[in-house]
Amino acid sequence: MSEPGNLYASLLLTAPPLPRVWPQLSLVAALALHDAIGECAKTMEAAPVIKWPNDILLGRAKLAGILTEGETGDAPAVAIGVGVNCASHPRDADYPATDLAAAGATVTPSTLFAHLSVKMMERLAQWAAGEGFSSVRADWIARAAGLGEDTRVRVADRELSGRFETLDADGNMILRLPDGRAVAVTAGDPLYAELFSVREDTG
Repeated sequence: MSEPGNLYASLLLTAPPLPRVWPQLSLVAALALHDAIGECAKTMEAAPVIKWPNDILLGRAKLAGILTEGETGDAPAVAIGVGVNCASHPRDADYPATDLAAAGATVTPSTLFAHLSVKMMERLAQWAAGEGFSSVRADWIARAAGLGEDTRVRVADRELSGRFETLDADGNMILRLPDGRAVAVTAGDPLYAELFSVREDTG
């Protein structure tokens, strides 16, 4: 059940570009949300950062998340779902979490939504269906969490460990492994051992 006082919103793109660039929308949406939070919560002492590809962190804790899903076929569409902890946050998550109120910023969901609507349109225009992704990539890197740091990434049924070097031209995480090889991670969950305390499965 969604907690009252938090923001839950979705954007449906009914005329999306080619599916090959759909993954970039996670980064575009993360930038828009980062922009909106920055405008609404200027009283926070710490600035939010983006955990690849699209979680918003405040300090060592998760403040917001984004989920994108696409559907191909006769009527292709992409849905972008956004959740922001404005007034409360989960207490039993597998990672530290926080909310804007706890960080000293009183922001209503309606206020944040109004800013997010504007910023999302601006960032989508910048992205230009993939043509402007190079500038999106540069802006994303400037706000990245864990860049240049040692990182563990969950991919499928295993973990990779290495240094988060950069994003490639498609928005994939470039991980430098201990043996010197560079690996492009297209999908995964960076754990950032120094930021997150991952619980052991007790099931």
